Amino acid sequence: MFNTVASVDPGSPLEGKVFPGDQLLYVNHHPIKDVLDYKYWTYDRKLVLEFKTAGVLRVRKQEGRDLGLNFETYLMDKPTGCANKCVFCFIDQLPKGMRPTLYFKDDDARLSFLTGNYITCTNLSERELQRICDLRISPLNISVHATDPELRCRLLGNRRGGEIMNILRRFSEAGIFMECQIVCVPGWNDGEALLRTMRDLSGFYPQVESVSIVPVGLTKYREGLTPLSPFTPQGARDTVKLVEGFAAECREKYDSHIFFCSDEFYLKAGLPLPEDRYYEGYPQLENGVGLLRSLETDFRYALEKTGPVTDAVPFSIATGLAAEPYIRQLVELCGAPGTVYGVPNDFFGHTIDVAGLLTGQDLIRHLKGKDLGQRLLLPGTMLRDGDGVFLDDLSPADLERELGVPVFGVACDGEKLLAAMRGI
Repeated sequence: MFNTVASVDPGSPLEGKVFPGDQLLYVNHHPIKDVLDYKYWTYDRKLVLEFKTAGVLRVRKQEGRDLGLNFETYLMDKPTGCANKCVFCFIDQLPKGMRPTLYFKDDDARLSFLTGNYITCTNLSERELQRICDLRISPLNISVHATDPELRCRLLGNRRGGEIMNILRRFSEAGIFMECQIVCVPGWNDGEALLRTMRDLSGFYPQVESVSIVPVGLTKYREGLTPLSPFTPQGARDTVKLVEGFAAECREKYDSHIFFCSDEFYLKAGLPLPEDRYYEGYPQLENGVGLLRSLETDFRYALEKTGPVTDAVPFSIATGLAAEPYIRQLVELCGAPGTVYGVPNDFFGHTIDVAGLLTGQDLIRHLKGKDLGQRLLLPGTMLRDGDGVFLDDLSPADLERELGVPVFGVACDGEKLLAAMRGI
């Protein structure tokens, strides 16, 4: 059973009363099927809990405080897989032989709420839709891509794709807030199709709080897949112009831009990034929207407080080709004795130029024999959360052994980057 208790935190009101192996069945007479039920129904101060072995227990706690129960699986259930066959799916473009977890396509509304994963809503049953509305599970992160029903069905390879507007309307009427994304594919959902999608989504503001527009990522492993083309610099410029133009209209009408292009679009277009105030608090930072501007803003602020880094020991920074000029600018700004290397992505193909998709073997191949100073700094996005390894399963220790210098992952935060340059 997936609602089986694995451990009880010290200090929990259930410590000494519930033990590993027991099963949580009901909270205040509501059946507990998964983590959403658990978190929602255990929020209150007074609880009546029913366990398979411990029986009925009454608990008083601070409102909102977690009970301190840890279950055998995070969701207390199996994760829901994706039912789509998206023409641009990145997982379909992975080479064979990588670790199995990388090939799992999740499309789970619970992970959308709890960890920020994006969902397409094509596999939600009526029960799940109603539960989300009843419990007001919010915010949700939703991959929209297109609001034209026929186009979305073709993009997602799923006949349920055309239901998105009805689902968004239902969530909106239930008071659920949504962060949305559009993976933009040249010749498919750009241009007029993109404009229609933005118009439709703006009608749900403020429930649709923000929308990121990101360019499709295409690896060299696309044999047998739908033929697609990456954005050209001119295509990227046209898209940025379209999005910024409509966002300006939204700013006038709603006092929010709502729609934001990812940093990738600006880099591909050869355009300067918008200023800090444009991003309105960076609601889509995790989706690469304003990441470099936020990094630079925080870096400059920290530098004003601490002063130059001229006395640091020599170091190097490796990043993707797209961000290389920006990181080099920050090193020069603080006067640090550092060298920045932009590393080509041989593993996935040279159309992929972001740091988060670089592998350990590419770093070794392109950095071996280079002057790396006394330490090598890497964007933390290169390392998988919780695993501490690169996409190809190499570890920082593997790089240290091959390159002969200590390797440090640095969070995408300007203050932390400056501190890492100083060796702190």
